[in-house]
Amino acid sequence: MSDIARGARARARIEVTAAIKEEARRRLAAGGVADLSLRAVARELGMVSSALYRYFPSRDDLLTALIIDSYDSLGERAESAHAATADAAPLTRWIAVCEAVRAWALDHPHEYALIYGSPLPGYHAPRTTVPAAARVGLLLIGIARDAHRGTPGPVPALPSDLRVEAERLTADIAPDLPPETATALVAAWAQLYGLVGFELFGQFNRVVEDREPFFRHAVTGLARGVGVV
Repeated sequence: MSDIARGARARARIEVTAAIKEEARRRLAAGGVADLSLRAVARELGMVSSALYRYFPSRDDLLTALIIDSYDSLGERAESAHAATADAAPLTRWIAVCEAVRAWALDHPHEYALIYGSPLPGYHAPRTTVPAAARVGLLLIGIARDAHRGTPGPVPALPSDLRVEAERLTADIAPDLPPETATALVAAWAQLYGLVGFELFGQFNRVVEDREPFFRHAVTGLARGVGVV
């Protein structure tokens, strides 16, 4: 096979893969995971099911690809916000990253629900999703690390019964930070997505009306909790 033919084949595969993912996203938005099947996607694209299986051997493989794409899209948005404030103080960068997460979720509610909504019945995410999923968390760790190189604010002390777990966790995610800070970072990371999820899924309805300043105030508090002041 010539180089030209191989190139044309590779381009065709990329285009078909993109079309499969786009139709899968449309079905997720319309009916959720229950509405996603390889046969239904193939039918909408005018493909026979056996042809689609050459791209994604199972529904779980297609879900994994969509999940990685969503994490990467979110990570790219957060990283762009961080780069745009690279010369700013750690607190400014922290707020910019958190606001980028919120903005992405509001722009992509169905993809946010895919990665941070209810667990998908019968699906277990493989480890291949971890690098994409970690992108925002690594940004927040980096900001906290920069803050601790300067003059960090106070971080709550650890209770004695959490010390062993905190030290294990710290060794895994940020061995150069104090266990108190690494533990607070994990809590802040979870609370960030809780804030976004409450807004996106309606839990703030009739509770918080002016949500942008509320969110900024809340994530500023999360930053202080990890010593970013």
